[in-house]
Amino acid sequence: METVGGLLREWRHSRQLSQLDLALAAGVSPRYVSLVETGRSRPSAGMVLRLAAQLEVPLRHRNRLLVAAGFAPRYRERPLDEPDMSAVRDAVVRVLRAHEPYPALVLDRRWNIVLANAPIDLFLADVDPDLLVPPVNLVRLGLDPRGLASRIVNLAEVRSVLRARLSRQVARTGDPVVGALYDEFFAADGPQESAPAPESEVATSMVFRFQGRELSLFSTITTFGTPQDITLDEISIESYYPADGAGAALLRELADGRS
Repeated sequence: METVGGLLREWRHSRQLSQLDLALAAGVSPRYVSLVETGRSRPSAGMVLRLAAQLEVPLRHRNRLLVAAGFAPRYRERPLDEPDMSAVRDAVVRVLRAHEPYPALVLDRRWNIVLANAPIDLFLADVDPDLLVPPVNLVRLGLDPRGLASRIVNLAEVRSVLRARLSRQVARTGDPVVGALYDEFFAADGPQESAPAPESEVATSMVFRFQGRELSLFSTITTFGTPQDITLDEISIESYYPADGAGAALLRELADGRS
């Protein structure tokens, strides 16, 4: 049976923090952190959430901590298509549409595409139908030879960025499905000698062969600030921008051809 102290200790180790580090960040004594981790002190729900916040524990796992401590879960998980999530979904759809004629999509915590705008369809024309059976996974779509991999000119560079992002996500969340996705595409590569720094990834372009021309795109990631719902905590909006004027003109031309 898992305990709140054991779970907190696992998260603290994964964040490479000492008991002193966590205590100072949370405004408690190191002795108190030790007592909680060893089960000799039972923290309140508020204290569980305070420690979890300092450890940057995802909301899904904060619920798990609360249950282990004997409290009810705090955070709900509601699909975007539920009626009481309609305002959020409408806002996300408006963001996707406003980004046109450039492609944008919404991803869940396991890289599955939840929503996408119309320009995304332009990139899927020659993709193997098996890869388009829901849930469509962006990593698999991008790196599988039956997907977009054969059309990405700088595939090695794109693989390196994706590998670094997945590696960080596995370390941050411990999600076994993301871990399996990492192993599917990167386990055979051996140790990663150098990974792109997060701040550099915004400048890494993906260069596509597209209808006889090359299209260079870079991406940005948008997440919800201070979410109180697990779904919102775990989705992100990935927006793609042309890296040059020629790419912008091509995307506008393709959009005009669809209308």
